[in-house]
Amino acid sequence: MTESIVDGGNELPHLSVADGPRYDCRDAYVATLSELAHDDHRIVGVVNDSIGSSKLNSFRKAFPDRLINVGIAEQDMVGIAAGLANGGRIPFVSAASCFLTARALEQIKADVAYSDHNVKLCGMSPGVAYGELGPTHHSIEDIAWLRAIANMTIIVPADPIETAAALRWAAGIEGPVFVRVSRMRVPQVNADDYEFVPGKALTMRSGDDVTLIANGTVLWRALVAAERLAADGISVRVLSMPTVKPLDVEAVIAAAAQTAAIVTVEESSTAGGLGGAVAETVVAHHPTRVTILGIPEFAPTGSAGYLLDRYGMSPEGIAESARRLLEHR
Repeated sequence: MTESIVDGGNELPHLSVADGPRYDCRDAYVATLSELAHDDHRIVGVVNDSIGSSKLNSFRKAFPDRLINVGIAEQDMVGIAAGLANGGRIPFVSAASCFLTARALEQIKADVAYSDHNVKLCGMSPGVAYGELGPTHHSIEDIAWLRAIANMTIIVPADPIETAAALRWAAGIEGPVFVRVSRMRVPQVNADDYEFVPGKALTMRSGDDVTLIANGTVLWRALVAAERLAADGISVRVLSMPTVKPLDVEAVIAAAAQTAAIVTVEESSTAGGLGGAVAETVVAHHPTRVTILGIPEFAPTGSAGYLLDRYGMSPEGIAESARRLLEHR
């Protein structure tokens, strides 16, 4: 199966979505961080005894004096990163998203965001990537927590291309940024020359019946769902929304005005994440029917794929949600 990727009406090269190779975005993360560090001596890594799970062994070998391992002390890790930023460094904080955002939330709020320090928070293995380890390791609340904090840009890349592009952008701007870095293998859905633009949605497919808005590891599932709906004669718009904050408000309003309904899809909580941001925008500007697909509870143990399917985020589950909305148009 192939998918036509469309940006602003201009068709980009066809990319294999369902049947192509799958990539671990942590590989793109360490390769890009090493590239950035080579070009800028200010860039340092800060980790919480997670060098292996962050795949930072090659970075440590190349820059042994620029990787600071604080041990299992997430609050200290974020505080140290803020201090490094205050001293002119550009720290990339790498830790499992569930521990980074939960244990160190106060430090993220006070030391990084409130102080507006130039810290890049990299939430590794987010969502349900640690599926078999259960609810203590699921990181489904991270987007909702961080959306409530001012000064924080929140990025959820969908593939290694977008991961690398987002990291390069983050390194080049001043201020706090949170980037989700997936370990769940995903296909490439963005063109090789893709450039990340904060607060900008990418139109992956044009349509005027229903809009699917997705990001992260489930974007490719939304693209496959769109193909299945198209086979039924349903015209589907697919928006990739890598930046949850700031949200592309104009793209959401256009979708609400130009299509009959919206389905949001995300590997995070149904409360306060991408779906919440879209719903808030729709209610304020152009009310329409919205279905929010995500994880509404403490998810059980099980593989990441099983959990996504369980909560309606298989390609067929996404397509069925769209069909149900369109029954009442």
